Amino acid sequence: MDYEKLGFKCGLEIHQQLDSKKLFCECPSILRSEEPDFVVTRKLHAVAGESGKIDVAAAYQAGLGKEFVYQGYDENVCLVDLDEEPPHEIDKEALKIAVHISLLLNCKIVPMTQIMRKTVVDGSNTGGFQRTVLIGQDGWIETETGKVGIDYVYLEEDSARIVDKAEDQTIYRLDRLGIPLVEIVTAPDVKNAEQCKEVAFHIGDILRSCKVRRGIGTIRQDINVSIKGHPRAEIKGFQDPKIFVDVVNKEIERQKSDLTPQGCTPKIKDFTRGKKNLRQEVRGALEDGSTKFLRPLPGQARMYPETDLGLLKISREFINDAKKTLPKLRTEIAGELEESGLNQEMIKLILKKNMISEFKDLVSVLNRPDLIVKMLLVFPREISRHEAIEFVRVERFLNRDALTFVLEQLKAKKISENQIKQVLIRIAKGTRPQDAVLFRKQDVGAVEERIIKLIKEKPGLSGKAYMGLIMKEFSGRVTGKEARDLIQKYL
Repeated sequence: MDYEKLGFKCGLEIHQQLDSKKLFCECPSILRSEEPDFVVTRKLHAVAGESGKIDVAAAYQAGLGKEFVYQGYDENVCLVDLDEEPPHEIDKEALKIAVHISLLLNCKIVPMTQIMRKTVVDGSNTGGFQRTVLIGQDGWIETETGKVGIDYVYLEEDSARIVDKAEDQTIYRLDRLGIPLVEIVTAPDVKNAEQCKEVAFHIGDILRSCKVRRGIGTIRQDINVSIKGHPRAEIKGFQDPKIFVDVVNKEIERQKSDLTPQGCTPKIKDFTRGKKNLRQEVRGALEDGSTKFLRPLPGQARMYPETDLGLLKISREFINDAKKTLPKLRTEIAGELEESGLNQEMIKLILKKNMISEFKDLVSVLNRPDLIVKMLLVFPREISRHEAIEFVRVERFLNRDALTFVLEQLKAKKISENQIKQVLIRIAKGTRPQDAVLFRKQDVGAVEERIIKLIKEKPGLSGKAYMGLIMKEFSGRVTGKEARDLIQKYL
């Protein structure tokens, strides 16, 4: 496909949730699945923006006349989320993460900026608007096909999430509303569909190097696409950058079809003779790579200043402090992890689960990288599966403090390496770490007697197999060396 001849223009908008409290209150950023503590029902109306006009997208949504039902929890939804109380001061941790991302994208930090309200009346925000603030601008990234500009980095509130949807009513859950996210807007410098995917992966690598939330729904990617003579289309619904190429190319074909008079196959220069009344619009990506119309593309008419908060000042001191704590890119970290002696599989595990900070802290206690990866990422899964304990519970009990204590006990030779997994099982079941490391020494004679009996009951097994059975039966009460020596004695 000759993208240049088509007059192809493309840029990305990437939204990534940050790992901090909600942006304008003190509520934790936790998603819940239980029945809600309360329910609120509302209807929303479009209002004029700073220009005095009502945005076309807002007018379209308001014209649908839908009723919105909001479900909330006492733990993580407050009056700010319900638009019944003014927003609190912006969360400083979220602000620092946004500055980190802006700096890694080579952006200039805006030292004084106005928090804005963006009119949104599809029900995803209880007040009919989303708060957003410009943090960085005029940045860039390098790709194999050339430099791509980063026009803006915004810090904003995430919207409520849809639980159920009917023709005249939508049910939202407010636990996601207010979770901070960054919006990264690239310049329309993307030259082809492959570069579009490359840009998404490159920015994704930068985001994952920072303190961001992980998992399905924490990152959302939009693509803006147009060809010569056709209005821009913003395509939403991407979770996986691997499908970018197919969607971009199919959108080009759709736009070519829009511009082609029925029954004709004109040359590129004739595309502007096609259908009339084309407009900028938001479209949704479908599984087969095609797109569907969602709504008209919103414009600047939907923006107006936040009147409950003053100007946001990002001081030179704040920026310098952010530079001192600027995280390394994952590609750099992967090299450091390899130097520590980890294999590629273990490195991928640490990076995928974003356990870099925990890994480094534990290595500083005891320099056993391979063992620490197992304690962080392998043993918890095995314990959850074999002991039938919810993984969430295992994670909660096997936290950084608990693992640090276990490693300190190993370093002091108060427990053996063979006993570590049994210690972790005990902790995961609720035993205090201080008690979990206490083992009653088994009489060697009893172990020897059991080995003799086991060899008679199950003849022909390997020494390793007998070893596994004995260690499981006498878990933590006999050392591996003691068991091995006794087994070899009778084989």
